[in-house]
Amino acid sequence: MTTVTRFDVVVPTLGRPSLATLLDALGAQAEHLPGRVVLVWDRRDQDLPPLLAWPPSLAGRVTVLRGPGGGPAAARNAGRRAATAPWVAFLDDDVVPGPTWAADLADDLAGLPPEVAGSQGVLRVPLPADRRPTDWERHVHGLEGARWITADLAYRRSVLDELGGFDERFPRAYREDADLGLRVVRAGYQIVAGRRTATHPVRAADWLVSVRLQAGNADDALMRALHGPGWRAAAGVPRGRRARHLAVTAAALLAPGALAAGRRWLALAATAGWVAGTDQRPDPAGGVMALARRLGRRPAAARGPPRGRQARRGPAGP
Repeated sequence: MTTVTRFDVVVPTLGRPSLATLLDALGAQAEHLPGRVVLVWDRRDQDLPPLLAWPPSLAGRVTVLRGPGGGPAAARNAGRRAATAPWVAFLDDDVVPGPTWAADLADDLAGLPPEVAGSQGVLRVPLPADRRPTDWERHVHGLEGARWITADLAYRRSVLDELGGFDERFPRAYREDADLGLRVVRAGYQIVAGRRTATHPVRAADWLVSVRLQAGNADDALMRALHGPGWRAAAGVPRGRRARHLAVTAAALLAPGALAAGRRWLALAATAGWVAGTDQRPDPAGGVMALARRLGRRPAAARGPPRGRQARRGPAGP
């Protein structure tokens, strides 16, 4: 008889609707879950919900903890401290495990040598097939090739204990997984690729999402302080877009000043640059046109052929 490698599943959650989809997916393969499902309720402003619904197949298998409200790193630490299995499989509450995810994870972990401390799953982020993706959708799609992301990553519990788990100085779902991955490999361990799959749907986001994402610059600064200037290459993280963000900010500051000075077209150009850098819609040019109309004039390309006296003169001579 083959011995199944035991693992517990830890899910930090804010109670988003996607959690129900995740639990349904796990419930459909409960017979292949050798351990518990630990949900860490991480909303600082709310007590534990009186009832969280999960499939009957998970009855007696789910533990709900109150997290510290300090972000996903702290929540995952609370979950891994409650885990008892040799492996802890971390899932985000907005992913959907594949139909054979649990059995495939057991296969991924079976027989791994002691120097292997982690196994990363294959993440799929679907993009719309009928239109161009927005900047936000392209941003999330980048998770497909990201290294060491804990949307689906299993670690040996003993290694997590040895290294102190996630660094709780990272308060957002940003860079806390790269930091842990770097510490794991620098301690002499390996993180290998598994064959299990999960889907990460792109949730809806408003037009200010790009602005909110800039908070991650503080986490990049912490990564540099902890791991040195070469941390991006070591963690497989592409270079940031700081120059573009500075240009977008400069355009946002220039536009109202130019408008107040009566330099309408300079204001429009600066506003167009800001819209192009922040608009998350598939057609950001539509935002530029709308802003131009609000300024009382349309861009030359939209005005059509010249009329009146200018039209009668015809084109200028050589």
